[in-house]
Amino acid sequence: MTECQLYKYNQGFYAIVKEEPTHFVNDFVESELDLDYISWLNFHGLHDRNSIEKLCQKLKIDKLSIESIYNFSRRPKIEEYADYMFFSVKSALPNEEETVLLNQEQITFILGKNYLISFQEKSSDHFTDVRDRIEKARGKIRTKNADFLLFRMLEAIIDNYFEVLASISENIEKIDAKLHFSESKAIFKEIELEKRKLIELRKIVQPMRDVTMQLEHSESTFLDRNNFYYFANLKSSCVSALEEIDANKQILDGMSNLFYAAQGQRMNEIMKMLTVVSSLFIPLTFIVGVYGMNFEFIPELKWKSGYFIIWGIMLTIIALLMIYFVKKGWLKRDKQ
Repeated sequence: MTECQLYKYNQGFYAIVKEEPTHFVNDFVESELDLDYISWLNFHGLHDRNSIEKLCQKLKIDKLSIESIYNFSRRPKIEEYADYMFFSVKSALPNEEETVLLNQEQITFILGKNYLISFQEKSSDHFTDVRDRIEKARGKIRTKNADFLLFRMLEAIIDNYFEVLASISENIEKIDAKLHFSESKAIFKEIELEKRKLIELRKIVQPMRDVTMQLEHSESTFLDRNNFYYFANLKSSCVSALEEIDANKQILDGMSNLFYAAQGQRMNEIMKMLTVVSSLFIPLTFIVGVYGMNFEFIPELKWKSGYFIIWGIMLTIIALLMIYFVKKGWLKRDKQ
């Protein structure tokens, strides 16, 4: 079910209205839009498409923009029109299931002269801090226009990116702790999972950086030039996030190489042990093979102590080979 939430505020007043989309289709444009107030209408879910389309039509939103609200594969791009500015971005949050990739959704914004409409793909909340700022008049939000509200909402989404990065960094530390003590191949799967999360996050953060750059250099009348500084800060945050993504990916690449090296080292240890055992038995096999031949005249067959002599020779050979291997250091196990 789609739910809607309207915040209407100015420096000395705010009001909250929670209704179904059909309510705002009839009353938002006629009753709620007022030049003396900033109006923020947020849709939690996009199921009631009919109401969303009617509301957009009342606001004279282009048909292509309305279609783009439901185009989840569309690359984020700012579209500027005479009466509004339109764009979509992707949000990301850590997934509670560690074996699953990121929990992401598309969020679409329509910015007008004194209003901001946001469409969330799912019934989730990324903007708790923004609501708290409005309700408690914290910071500048109630003294600024709708473009500053847009800045705060984009900032909240970018903060979620860093929350994802913190979760991935924590998982990397856990993998690193296990990497030196476990031989399980499951570790490699964990490394690859975190790599895929970083790749997916990069695909989300990169377009957000492009959007903030466009906002910073936009000549739209819906953006106050005094607020360009804030959008520049958002761009810097995106750049920092991208740098952290690349750094974590390099760490994971190093872990993959270390895992393969450890596996190769363990294989070398096994092969070395098998080689030592084979080396011990090769001369013994030769002796046993010689005296296992079926010739009638073998001088040693008549020796009364021949059996014990052969055993003595074989044990001596083993002892000499073991001494040789120890001196060469072949029986020492490399420290992990």
